[in-house]
Order: sequence, then C-alpha cells, then structure tokens
Amino acid sequence: MSDPNSRTALLVLEDGRVFTGESYGASGTALGEAVFTTGMTGYQETLTDPSYCRQIVVQTAPQIGNTGWNAEDNESTRIQVAGYAVRDPARVPSNWRSEDTLEHQLATQGVVGIAGIDTRALVRHLRERGAMRAGVFSGSEVAVLAGAVTNTAELVERVRRSPSMEGADLTGEVTTPTRYVVPAAGERRLTVAAPDLGIKSNTPRMLAARGIETHVLPAATTLAEILELGADGVFLSNGPGDPATADAVVALTREVLDRRLPLFGICFGNQILGRALGRGTYKMRYGHRGINIPVIDHTDGTVAITAQNHGFALEGEPGEEFDTPFGRAEVSHSCPNDGTVEGVRALEVPAFSVQYHPEAAAGPHDAAGLFDRFVDLMTNPTGAR
Repeated sequence: MSDPNSRTALLVLEDGRVFTGESYGASGTALGEAVFTTGMTGYQETLTDPSYCRQIVVQTAPQIGNTGWNAEDNESTRIQVAGYAVRDPARVPSNWRSEDTLEHQLATQGVVGIAGIDTRALVRHLRERGAMRAGVFSGSEVAVLAGAVTNTAELVERVRRSPSMEGADLTGEVTTPTRYVVPAAGERRLTVAAPDLGIKSNTPRMLAARGIETHVLPAATTLAEILELGADGVFLSNGPGDPATADAVVALTREVLDRRLPLFGICFGNQILGRALGRGTYKMRYGHRGINIPVIDHTDGTVAITAQNHGFALEGEPGEEFDTPFGRAEVSHSCPNDGTVEGVRALEVPAFSVQYHPEAAAGPHDAAGLFDRFVDLMTNPTGAR
C-alpha cells in the first residue's frame, strides 16, 4: 500500500496561516499570489487565462471539475496559473464535451494543486487580510512524521522570500513570440492590431464575428509595425502583472493617441490607457475576480454585470473629468461596490477602455456590445464617442 502521508499537501500563506489537504494535479512546489475567484463555472477559462500568471487561484465554489476538460474552451495554449486550490474535486466528469479530466490536465502540465481544504474559510481570510504571497507544497516538499508536518515554519519562510506581485513585470512571460492573424468571419470589414499583453482566445473570435481581421502582435511591437499593417484600430488586451512596470506599452499607447488611431482596451489595457492619459495605478487589497461584479456606465446610468480579474486599478473618482496631454477625458465606468474605476474615455481623441472582460466565456454577456462600440469608433472616429 502507498503511504497516505505522500498525498499530504499544504497551502501556506505569508502571514503564517496553513491549510492542510491532499495533493491535486502535479506534486512539488508552487509559489505565487493567492487570489480567489467567485465563479461557479468557467474553471477551465480561468486556468488558461494569462491574466492569472504567477497566481495561485482559490475556487470559492466547492465542486470543481464536474464538466471535465476540452480543447475548445482554452483561452490560451496552456494552463497559466502558478497553483490551484479546490475543496471538492469531481471524481468523474460528466459532460458531453469532456475530453479529459481536470486533474489529469493539471498533472500533465505540471501545475501543483491542493484539494480538500475549506476554500471558503481561505477566501474569508483573504478578504480580511488581502491577497498575499502563498505556496502550495506536496510530495517530498512536505515532511511528515507520525502524522504531523514538521517543516511548516521553513515553508512559511520560503513563501515570504518569493517575489511580490507589486512591481512584477509579467508581460514578457505571456506575450506571443511571433505575430499571428485571426481572420474575419466572412467578409473583412476592418483590421485591428492587438499587442499581446496576455490576450484571451475569445477576444479575436468576438472581433472576427464583427468582420474584423485581428493581427496579434508581440508586446514589444512598434507604432511603425502597426501603421505598416494599415490597421483601422488598436486593441489593448488583458494581462498579468503590475501596470506600473509597463512603460514601453504606455509609450506605444501615447503614440497611437497622437496619431488619433481608434483604441479600445480591456482589463490591463484599461490601466495602460489610463496611464497614457496621465493617471496613476495602485494595488488593490484583494482585487475583483469573478463573474458577477456590477459596473455603472456614467454616460447613461446603466448597470452591467461583468466578469473581472484584476488586482490593480486606476486612480480616479466615478464620473470625474480630467485633463490629459490629449485633451479632456473622463472616468466613464465605476464599481458601485467600492467606487473602483472601471473605465476611462478620451473626449477629444478616439479611445476608450474598461476594466472588465466583455469577451467573457462562461460569464455574463452584458458588456459584449462594447465590441460594437469599437467598430463604430473605427468607422466614424469623430462621431462614435
């Protein structure tokens, strides 16, 4: 018989809190920032979202893996999270689209996970203390003697020595090394250049459905390369890390604004546009992650339920107008829960952005019309705003 202690896994937080469970997926060590997501569905999209690079994702919903795994729902070419924590993983998936199990994918892709812990207690802890550095340890990393873990203090110190998300420049870890094209569905109406900051697969599909050919470019692309494409607009994608480190993309965005090329940004792209307009960013206590977050559009007072994943935000007040190097701009969207800036809009150049995910798969679709607004901006740059 195998030693039951060999299945022991620990989730260790930098403040010293330890959760004991069982190994799930690969064995070994995972270090990253512990964050939680409240979605009851969409775990595959979450795991393959590049925005979660170097993060240990905690699923609030207890039952995970029920629908298995299939290639169609991937948001990138691989699992992007640093580690994974669940309470009650499915023993056998049940869905007509399932091609594999979640645990097998985690193990095959080398993602260290933990199961059988009280994830809701962990989420409450993170809500009170804030997102923090963490580690998942299993296999030979966990020393068990007479049923007790003996190296907990050592593991806490390893977590405390790991890099913080604040100041992390992660764009280079997730961007495409070479450009690729996602063709329009049917007749091509427009061409968009999309520097890859961590783009999800569903975004070019949403653009393609509107007759847009999307050229996904390495993050280090230049304005000259964008102009060479004859792009009708520029899309700034979601992505991981601290926006305060993204000086090169901010500089590119300012060049795009100078040329008055229509621009649309989401999530990390919202923070990039905000910085280009002169706003600062800050680290949130525990961020917004899930598929049920309300957002107010201050241009018409409507409220959308949105999918979000961000731990940083723009400085500003709901509905505020402010001066920029490109004329006046406004904080166009905010979260009624905490007043966080959820979108900005330039009033004198054709550019806008939102902090949430209008392309969300397995999430609310209230904001999908923002892609139509982008089309309007590209076809009528002076009148669509």
